Amino acid sequence: MAPKQDTRLPFQEALNLVRLPPSQGSAQGFMSTRAAYLPGSDIVSPMPQVHKAAYGGHVYAQAGLAVCRTWRELEDQKGVKPADRFGLHTMHGYFTSMGLPDRPFIYNVTPTTAARSISTLTVTAHQPTTPSTNPRHDHFPATDAALAPGPTCFTAMCSFKLPEAHSAGVSVQDDSPQKRFASILSTRRPAEWPPAPPAPPVDIDGIVDAVGTNQLGNFPGVDMKKVGMTAWNKGKPVHERVELVLYRLLKPLPADNANEHVLVHAFSVDRNGLLMAANHIGFGWSLGKAASLSYSFVMHVNADEAVMRYGEGEWWVQEATFPRVGAGRGIVMSRIWSPEGVHVATEYQDGLIRTWVQKEGKL
Repeated sequence: MAPKQDTRLPFQEALNLVRLPPSQGSAQGFMSTRAAYLPGSDIVSPMPQVHKAAYGGHVYAQAGLAVCRTWRELEDQKGVKPADRFGLHTMHGYFTSMGLPDRPFIYNVTPTTAARSISTLTVTAHQPTTPSTNPRHDHFPATDAALAPGPTCFTAMCSFKLPEAHSAGVSVQDDSPQKRFASILSTRRPAEWPPAPPAPPVDIDGIVDAVGTNQLGNFPGVDMKKVGMTAWNKGKPVHERVELVLYRLLKPLPADNANEHVLVHAFSVDRNGLLMAANHIGFGWSLGKAASLSYSFVMHVNADEAVMRYGEGEWWVQEATFPRVGAGRGIVMSRIWSPEGVHVATEYQDGLIRTWVQKEGKL
């Protein structure tokens, strides 16, 4: 069967936000306008769609966008010069209930602390208890914000930090994956890694085997390629295995707001991490549930070093490892590397990973 037409949305459209009228108190309100990506809904296959949960990276990154826009407004009110603007530093988020793609996410942002070199804001997200009033369940009208609110489904704290001069201190990092895995990466151009389209829409062994690799998918924002690491990982314990995913912007994104580029990275590297972990621990054919519980993203450099240029040679590298599985949960740790080999940020995600066959007290 021929792959679907490429209908992937650029990051700025897929995660578009509208400002809501001011409410009582200090919270600033925003609402999403486009349906969140639903993993597996874009597979060209007769397989039934049984998964209902929206992509967690959507609410994570969009909550961050709401925070960043609130922070930019606060800086504008104070007349902060562009060179003195704070950059997104960390984001620690918690998922408390499943999100649904047929209704908007509504975000409330509250400034919490302000200091000379670092400040923090909190954000909560909820959805209405009923689907959007738009029968298409997409292009949500602002009036959806008045629908009966459901419980908080996500909360996070974000920190913003004053940029540091590059000469301010010592810089130490591991050798880049471009160097450590040069023998693998040099075997083909980034765009030539199979599958011919991007990385699998749902990277679970059983599904990939059933539907094949010729699946374009509708994952928005970035083009992604999964590097073949099977030979490298063979015979190694799970905690020593590595997955490499290459990604670049699907469409250009203005470079004048570096904080939004930081959130493109956070959005992208959440895509298949827990699913890859499930494959490595032997649940690729029996996965019952994989769901994020907490997700931390930490920048190691100034935000402007996360800006993604658009073009064929602008492939970033996600280096994912799986250091621990236990108590029904797994850890995915991803280091984010620039095309030049700079370790820009680290993601640390804790999530449920459970098989269909669950024995009491054990996975």
